[in-house]
Amino acid sequence: MNWVQTWKMAFASIFSNKMRSFLTMLGIIIGVLAVTLLVSVVQGATGQVTSQIASMGSNLLTVSVTDTRANLYLTMDDLAALQGKDGVALTAPLVTTSAEVAGDGESQSATVQGVTPNYFTITDLNVQTGRLLGQTDIDNRTHVALIGVDLAEELFGAGNVVGQTITIADRTFTIVGLLEEQGSSLTGSQDERVLIPFTTAQRMTQNTQMTAFYASAESSDTVAQAESTLNRFMYAALGDEDAYTIYNQSALLDAMDEVLGTMSLLLGGIAGISLLVGGIGIMNIMLVSVTERTREIGIRKAIGAQRWDILVQFLIEAIVLSLLGGLIGLALGMAGAALLTTYMGMTIQVSLGVAAIAIGFSVLVGVVFGVYPAAKASRLHPIEALRYE
Repeated sequence: MNWVQTWKMAFASIFSNKMRSFLTMLGIIIGVLAVTLLVSVVQGATGQVTSQIASMGSNLLTVSVTDTRANLYLTMDDLAALQGKDGVALTAPLVTTSAEVAGDGESQSATVQGVTPNYFTITDLNVQTGRLLGQTDIDNRTHVALIGVDLAEELFGAGNVVGQTITIADRTFTIVGLLEEQGSSLTGSQDERVLIPFTTAQRMTQNTQMTAFYASAESSDTVAQAESTLNRFMYAALGDEDAYTIYNQSALLDAMDEVLGTMSLLLGGIAGISLLVGGIGIMNIMLVSVTERTREIGIRKAIGAQRWDILVQFLIEAIVLSLLGGLIGLALGMAGAALLTTYMGMTIQVSLGVAAIAIGFSVLVGVVFGVYPAAKASRLHPIEALRYE
């Protein structure tokens, strides 16, 4: 069997009817496009979320009360007593609310968080201009604020915002610092928030209960020890281990990897259905092609072509159709990833592994759905084939 001649005949057959060949490949193109794009988006989101969580440090722990019926009356003195105790380095209470923030004739809904100076140390957060909140701001319940870069631009436009005033819940605050740009996180944009003194936020929200706080372990090696200390502390305060949660960064990263990995498989599976549909399309068209070329098959067999030669020829045609469709789909997927990178603000790249799986699966579809038409063509009797009209 002349393999070069077989491949030439396969390509000649495909390109002799370009429109039909393209429509046959369309299911494969869409399938590979969907697989590469959806899986790449999930991988890009996974990388972004992982880097954001990791940037907060591997020794960060987050404590929150999940049972709103629980009576928890912690004070900042209680949290201060935890510092330096059994693996815990620092603690920082946190109160979060949503409010309309107005300034310079503009207004915007934003997240308002009440924090203490330790918050900036634990989260490694700093300012572009101005200053951070100090202990005197906490003690005196001052009306000062730090503002995110996006919110500052929406309210005041370009320029220095330090010294400007904003209104939050009918209270006037003086901006003392512009936060560093941070991007988005699981809870939304970190650049559209306002940080104010914790005690001021408590008074503003009329909430004396401390239901959330951050803690940092002395090192990454003492995270487990610090978590155990916090567990004992919270259980002593609430008497119910189901009334609170403690997250460490490692556990959060593992959970996110598991969730996003499952999502990637799910989306890839859904997109893979398109490949199966495309494979069925290839099988249908190849069956039509066998019927149309019955006399050609009869002539080839009459001049000496073996059953294996006919089978390989039609199988190669099916593989070429699926491979070309896969390459076109991959190219469109890479172009789509580049567009989404531009407009979504996250890095989306089609990895080599995703590309190899998509192309490999498209070729496999061609083989699986091309076997039956190829076998049918190879079984034709030459005399009957020559009589076919």
